[in-house]
Amino acid sequence: MSTEKRTSLFENGLIWFGAGVSLAEILTGTYFAPLGIRKGLAAIILGHIIGCFLLYLAGLIGGLERRSSMETVKQTFGAKGGLLFVILNIIQLAGWTAIMIYDGALAAVGALPVGSWIWCICIGALIIIWILIGVKNLGKLNLVAMSALFILTVVLCTVIFRGGAFPAADAQAMSFGAAVELSASMPLSWLPCISDYTREAEKPRPAAIVSTVTYGLVSCWMFLIGMGAAGFAGTTDIAAIMVRAGLGIAGLVIIIFSTVTTTFLDAMSAGISAESLSSRISGKWTAVAVTVAGSVLAIAFPMDDITGFLYFIGSVFAPMIGVQIADYYILKNRDERRGFTWPALLVWIAGFLLYRYFMTLDIPCGSTLPAVAVCAAAYTCVGKLTEKKTK
Repeated sequence: MSTEKRTSLFENGLIWFGAGVSLAEILTGTYFAPLGIRKGLAAIILGHIIGCFLLYLAGLIGGLERRSSMETVKQTFGAKGGLLFVILNIIQLAGWTAIMIYDGALAAVGALPVGSWIWCICIGALIIIWILIGVKNLGKLNLVAMSALFILTVVLCTVIFRGGAFPAADAQAMSFGAAVELSASMPLSWLPCISDYTREAEKPRPAAIVSTVTYGLVSCWMFLIGMGAAGFAGTTDIAAIMVRAGLGIAGLVIIIFSTVTTTFLDAMSAGISAESLSSRISGKWTAVAVTVAGSVLAIAFPMDDITGFLYFIGSVFAPMIGVQIADYYILKNRDERRGFTWPALLVWIAGFLLYRYFMTLDIPCGSTLPAVAVCAAAYTCVGKLTEKKTK
């Protein structure tokens, strides 16, 4: 009998609660305020439904196959073809690590002005502690951190939505379709990471549901806080709101621990992805190295506008999951292919270009859904034709 420790549904829920409580999500939510509260809220919810459904399908593959995210990608794109996505994923996760540390430090300075570089180092050090403890051993520490974050975030939400009337929609606001896509891109950014955690779950299918539902609800909540901060409170400075509300040290706790619990997953997944490049690479120590690099980048470079980064993530990973959905759920492939799976890679390239084109059309449901649908349909046709030729 295997004695390997598996994560419970509650532990999976805690992991993805921590992923959702994020300053980056709050700051992204501020972009929705000019749409007005009705259209802004509709865009947030629709985008998250699209993104989280795809996140669930990705997480379920890893859970059922007991493979990390990038190993499931190799199953579709080939042992060598999958390395393209491994590299792209490590780059985006390193970018996220730097962005999260930068946002956390900037907000912490607003609450306690001791220099952003000091906060970058402190946040980076806490993330490394989380990494060294490990996701399977966080246990009560994670529970305490999540409980504190939940209570303090409720307080923050209450303070923001007491701010008065929400302003009318601005004619110069981003389009509804662009807003939906921005909302969907946040869960999409976790798509190449979720299987790193569902593969460890005791019950893969329920764990995939709990993970995505928990993340989706919390992420929508963070977007709503950001939209409310920019609308009701009239500011995008979350630290200023916390200080004004008299949260003091409690506000600083929200900033620090929300940054740590989210960025820890980015760095850990970067390490797990690196293991797919070579069996000689240590995932844990790669995660530590990514955290150190992220801290240095956060100190050295400004990272205030991340919308372009989010859209790039969508253009890479939406077509990727479209091909994976067709390969795993429709064509029923369960075996990793050697070398390059060229049909899958060519459909993905076409999907990448199509996604970028769809963005110029301002589709009301965003670019992700049609790009995924086209890629899934195209690869299904390719797979069926290949099957007929080999019979």
